[in-house]
Amino acid sequence: MAPVAKRLPMAPNRIELAIGGMTCASCASRIEKKLNRLDGVTATVNYATEKATVAFDDTRTPDELIATVEKTGYTATLPPPPRPADDTGQGSAAPVDELRGLRTRVWVSLVLTVPVIVLAMVPAWQFTNWQWLSLTLAAPVVVYGGLPFHRAAWVNLRHGAATMDTLVSLGTIAAFGWSLWALFFGTAGTPGMTHPFSFDIGPSDGAGNIYLEAAAGVTLFILLGRYFEARAKRRAGAALRALLELGAREVTVLRDGVEGRIPVDQLTVGDRFVVRPGEKIATDGVVEDGSSAVDASMLTGESVPVEVGPGDAVVGATVNAGGRLVVRATRVGAETQLAQMATLVEQAQTGKAQVQRLADRISGVFVPIVIALAVATLGFWLGSGDGVTAAFTAAVAVLIIACPCALGLATPTALLVGTGRGAQLGILIKGPEMLESTRRVDTVVLDKTGTVTTGRMSLTDVIPAEGADVDELLRLAGALENASEHPIGRAIATAALERTGAHPEVTEFANVEGLGVTGKVDGRTVSVGRTRLLTEQGLDLPAALGSAAATAEAAGRTVVLAGWDGQVRGALVVADTIKPTSRDAIVGLRRLGLTPILLTGDNGTVARSVAAEVGIDEVIAEVLPVEKVDVVKRLQAEGKVVAMVGDGVNDAAALAQADLGLAMGTGTDVAIEASDLTLVRGDLTAAVDAIRLSRSTLRVIKGNLFWAFAYNIAALPLAATGMLNPMIAGAAMAFSSVFVVGNSLRLRGFKPQMVGRELRAEP
Repeated sequence: MAPVAKRLPMAPNRIELAIGGMTCASCASRIEKKLNRLDGVTATVNYATEKATVAFDDTRTPDELIATVEKTGYTATLPPPPRPADDTGQGSAAPVDELRGLRTRVWVSLVLTVPVIVLAMVPAWQFTNWQWLSLTLAAPVVVYGGLPFHRAAWVNLRHGAATMDTLVSLGTIAAFGWSLWALFFGTAGTPGMTHPFSFDIGPSDGAGNIYLEAAAGVTLFILLGRYFEARAKRRAGAALRALLELGAREVTVLRDGVEGRIPVDQLTVGDRFVVRPGEKIATDGVVEDGSSAVDASMLTGESVPVEVGPGDAVVGATVNAGGRLVVRATRVGAETQLAQMATLVEQAQTGKAQVQRLADRISGVFVPIVIALAVATLGFWLGSGDGVTAAFTAAVAVLIIACPCALGLATPTALLVGTGRGAQLGILIKGPEMLESTRRVDTVVLDKTGTVTTGRMSLTDVIPAEGADVDELLRLAGALENASEHPIGRAIATAALERTGAHPEVTEFANVEGLGVTGKVDGRTVSVGRTRLLTEQGLDLPAALGSAAATAEAAGRTVVLAGWDGQVRGALVVADTIKPTSRDAIVGLRRLGLTPILLTGDNGTVARSVAAEVGIDEVIAEVLPVEKVDVVKRLQAEGKVVAMVGDGVNDAAALAQADLGLAMGTGTDVAIEASDLTLVRGDLTAAVDAIRLSRSTLRVIKGNLFWAFAYNIAALPLAATGMLNPMIAGAAMAFSSVFVVGNSLRLRGFKPQMVGRELRAEP
């Protein structure tokens, strides 16, 4: 601990820089190393979010940090603080523009490259002077389409570094440059020249060969890979924007007894504001007048709405489910619980472990070796006296056979097929960053409300008193609750309607604050609510019924009593019901070698009851959103690789912190955007299929990467010894690409493990 304390003061300055110009994970690593070499600076660079989080002491300034990044060859700026009003402004404009430009390059390159490849590979279609048309079409692809690679290669060259951009740029420029030489100074430009498609391997001077299809094809394939990667990265900041959007936009403020609508950001501490039924509470505060039930499930995970009255604290972005409230604001802006949760999500995303892509790790060694081999090949042939043409032919063949055409397809094609198959099964995979985690995950943390359970209150049982008729009990209680807007009342009313038909008319309806409802149904004065309400109404509770109600409450259920004519006639048991497939899903997760843990904001009794029903052994209950993140961090500190499954705002930060985040598609946008996988159908069994599909996709990607390099490495000696002219090198590249695509297409046959409630055998 001493070195850390010496390096940074107790309260270091902390800023976040938006980094531009990164093209691979090695770029992020290079920037991070440069920043961390500065005394008093600790930096983490996240390639996925394109941000650098930097802590520094008073001897450093932000300008110095930005200058260091710029000296490394990249751009750095201080982004403005996120605000809901600016959600569609500067913060999101840049990624959209970048993606639009990349999409344009892809389409232009695609339209121009296809005829070039077709003409080169089909000699029968090579009309007189076809080679000049190929040059006309290929030139814009190499220059305009490949500009990002050439620019990145130049920046890396200036700083003494080499990446895949270097190899792509060198290979395409070499192929294009040799084609220009062959057209203008060799024999390739002769009218009537045909481009033979032959697999003969032997020395060649290459003066009659052009490699425009290799130059254009490599550019197109790598561009396609970059486009799909950029599309996934664009959504990295969406979790924070979605969280900020969750709050109310306007609020009805009460000043001098007059109501008026103002934007939420104009609200100040001490202001009194009105919240009508169905509206979001604008900010954190204390109720001064009125009573209601507040649905806080989005923030706390509590499935049952909380009764609030004068003096009770309420949280912004929760929903008023009942009566009119007057609230005095106690915290606004960045101090609210919602804003603090937004900060949690941002910090969890920034601190997420960087996944070094396999291709970039290999390229750190592969690229310099290939370049050195090409130079050595050129020098060897020049020294052997075989002529300049043969020397350059061999050197270009080395660059082209090593140019990672199949490598550019390895990840995006597997992701395309895997994500397409996943979409058919209700699984959305966001990108390659999370695939590595699916292989190593050993613990899965499950939110309760909306994940294991439906998240909706339902009538689970009707307990009649001795001699009472169940249908009559449900009909009268359901009719009375139908006049209420409380979620528990709605559950009873819905169940009664399904069982007994239309509700009878209710008169003299009254809502007794926090206790229940009363009214006349079919000439009877009926009371439905808590024990205290019915006792105050003079209704006797039979001992047997009271015992049964207590047993249901001990099991974590909510019990409502109903009675009339001086007697409690029965108990209605309401609960957040468990999804039908949750038990099967837990079995499936265990078969994948995962340990399930139930994590919830609900009370321990309810949580343990749900866990026992679905087969989960470990339960962590009554936790706040901040504590959910802490639980995930604790599990990770114990050496576990954690997957988190959730659906609410309260899960968003934990989803971002987890090694693998899975969000229910039936949940909030915040949870979905903070996750790595989205389970569209809201079925926990989809989590099993999601992990299996992700692991299969990862295996295919690794297989693709292996073969993409294997073809190149196997052919490099042939190219260096002059036994492989660039035309054959281009054909080998094309074949490796076909193999990679074919391997990826195998994912279309992925079968779900769950079919209905039957558990399929693990393949």
